[in-house]
Amino acid sequence: MEKVILVPDMHCDACVRRITNALTEAGLKFTVSLENKTVTIDGCEHCLKTALSEIEDLGFTPSV
Repeated sequence: MEKVILVPDMHCDACVRRITNALTEAGLKFTVSLENKTVTIDGCEHCLKTALSEIEDLGFTPSV
């Protein structure tokens, strides 16, 4: 099941790289859209919580 996380403070390719690296290390399936400022998680509620936590740890302010 796909869940979309809004990341309004994702501004550039470096932001995308940091998010991509963190979520890859966490073992999640996801896609990042800089254009839409979103991260789409392919997984369960636990995967969503993990992704939110990882993105917050990077200093972003994600919301669902």
